[in-house]
Amino acid sequence: MERRIGTISRGVRCPIIREGDNIGKIVVDSVIEAAEIEGFALRDRDVVAVTESVVARAQGNYASVEAIAEDVKTKLGGETVGVIFPILSRNRFAICLRGIAMGAKKVVLMLNYPSDEVGNALVSLDQLDEAGINPYSDVLSETKYRELFGENPHPFTGVDYVKYYGDLIRSCGAEAEIVLANDPRVILRYTENVLNCDIHSRARTKRILRDAGAKRVFGLDEILNAPVNGSGYNEKYGLLGSNKSTEDKVKLFPQDCFSLVEDMQKQFMERTGKNIEVMVYGDGAFKDPVGKIWELADPIVSPAYTKGLEGTPNELKLKYLADNDYADLKGEELKKAIESAIREKDGNLVGNMASQGTTPRRLTDLIGSLCDLTSGSGDKGTPIVLVQGYFDNLTD
Repeated sequence: MERRIGTISRGVRCPIIREGDNIGKIVVDSVIEAAEIEGFALRDRDVVAVTESVVARAQGNYASVEAIAEDVKTKLGGETVGVIFPILSRNRFAICLRGIAMGAKKVVLMLNYPSDEVGNALVSLDQLDEAGINPYSDVLSETKYRELFGENPHPFTGVDYVKYYGDLIRSCGAEAEIVLANDPRVILRYTENVLNCDIHSRARTKRILRDAGAKRVFGLDEILNAPVNGSGYNEKYGLLGSNKSTEDKVKLFPQDCFSLVEDMQKQFMERTGKNIEVMVYGDGAFKDPVGKIWELADPIVSPAYTKGLEGTPNELKLKYLADNDYADLKGEELKKAIESAIREKDGNLVGNMASQGTTPRRLTDLIGSLCDLTSGSGDKGTPIVLVQGYFDNLTD
């Protein structure tokens, strides 16, 4: 019988994960049990994805604010530290800032404006236009910012992040000075010791600062990139991708995950006879059209995946074929012509007009985004996602 359903994404419930749990076995057990209970079959090239949060929890990859403070003090000198381009987030950055402030006597906090790297706004572009401010060149002190724009609570959280971050720094015993600017070199007017906290532009920011003569430059990816007094760490990403665990502790991005996903793939093969792809995923890569917030606050969508998930889609645009190559066909004749085109398509469609409009993104970014939307970040209780039919096309 002809299949009439394409891609299916299912959130899979599992036990609450604790430190030391065998995450691989729990994931495999949960997916197989869900298939049995819900009455669906597992197939070759299904994708099982598990959120980075429960992987890191099982690994026990946590660190205290004291460990952050110690690393910051060691690497940046413990005096005046310029902290530039952080995102505006209580969950993502506030707990990190607490540790940073504990490792310095003064923090000069330089914020992007009108919004941070992922779209959290301090002011609107309309407000800048009305005030005659050029965000590419103008530097605003906290006093000038208040004079021009007053209070600007975040539309979703209701938090005034300029006040919140300033108060947080001072509560940790450090002096705080806040500046709004978009040229990283501005921070060198205040200190030569800089911690840049941007995520996706971090390499460029470091290069600009070093070329401008900064004495010490470290990225957030270089804080806790090795253990401090037995703490958790992430060798590649440091504090990037971390989340608040408690008021005094962060959960770091998981590490050494490739052996985990390969082991889970092996377990699925042994227990089901199916070649199932496995990945670990974090934030999806998509943007909210209303709040203008880009979801990707993690350094990467997927820190680990099996080999079958490498690459990008290689797909034909059906509506292009229908409107152009086969514009004179309809019904069953049109369907057969398109199916034939799909079966005969080249292995690489780059530059082919019939592939225009298909998404030229990595499979792990696309599937990881689907999984993030499926699992959500709240109380659904589905940190595992099963995606079926993703690699199907009209001929399957």
